[in-house]
Amino acid sequence: MIPHSKVLLDEEDLAAIAAVLRSGYLSQGKHVVSFEEKAASFIEVPHTAAVSSGTAALHLSLLALGVGEGDEVIIPSYVCTALLNAVRYVRATPVLVDIDPDTYNITVENIKGARSKKTRAVIVPHMFGLPADIEPIISLGIPVIEDCAQSIGARFKGRCTGSFGALSVFSFYATKMLGAGEGGMVASNDPGLIDAIKDLRDYDEKETYVVRFNYKMTEMLAALCESRLQKLPLCIDRRKEIARIYDVGLPEIKLRIPIVPDQRDHIYYRYSIEVEDPIRFMDEMRKRNIYCRKPVFKPIHRYLRLPGFPNTDHAWEKAVSIPIYPALERDEASFIIDTIKSIL
Repeated sequence: MIPHSKVLLDEEDLAAIAAVLRSGYLSQGKHVVSFEEKAASFIEVPHTAAVSSGTAALHLSLLALGVGEGDEVIIPSYVCTALLNAVRYVRATPVLVDIDPDTYNITVENIKGARSKKTRAVIVPHMFGLPADIEPIISLGIPVIEDCAQSIGARFKGRCTGSFGALSVFSFYATKMLGAGEGGMVASNDPGLIDAIKDLRDYDEKETYVVRFNYKMTEMLAALCESRLQKLPLCIDRRKEIARIYDVGLPEIKLRIPIVPDQRDHIYYRYSIEVEDPIRFMDEMRKRNIYCRKPVFKPIHRYLRLPGFPNTDHAWEKAVSIPIYPALERDEASFIIDTIKSIL
């Protein structure tokens, strides 16, 4: 059986967790600080704050920017509901926009059409590991939160995703690029914003009272994340290697595969293809013990029953994510290609 995603921990990862357990110090401490420093160096930003999840990172980022009731936050519809939840956590109004059909990313043109006097922020996901065209979005002057949950290690014009926006958020959920079970991080070039994040992530022993949260990262999770971070460049290289195998083998059957524009370093968190009947295709693949998934379970405008998102609807109706992860063997990738050809 070839799963859609696969987490593979090695002895170094297990030893990192065991060392924390033996120390008896399990809550936020020196391992969290160490991981924050290592992650800042990797992302090439000066300031980071580790938190309990990617959703917590989004929530705290909106609060640090002062977003609240009466404000609007622009987000794409073709994304998981974590973005919608975070906007509603702060009682702001989500404003949904369509995506670029070639990359599945949010575009500056759609943002321009959606902005208003109430716009306080825009969240820009780099979908499936492919950087969005971030520079023109930054030039609009709206505070940008980069959602790098799927793109840690990717680059746009030589710079790491996560180094452009006012804030950037990361997720370390089990199957993400840096998969550690759970956990998240906020990064920024602005020390004041990260100070605000660190204040809000922990409610205990404060001189003043405002509503704060229990969004701390544990020492065990930080140690595991740091261990996984050391191996991330090799994991990215392996994903790219598998993507090249697919690139060579799949175009023979004229599949539509997202375009990778120049100066964007795709790290292939997902490898998506478009087929006419995804449900039938995934069923046929499953019969051959290959598990595929929709890359986005359901777009946000479908939950909210909003019309007018043709590119998002097309992606949702046609896109399928096939297995791609560092532990996937070359012969398994070849088998996946042959199976896709036999079905289509």
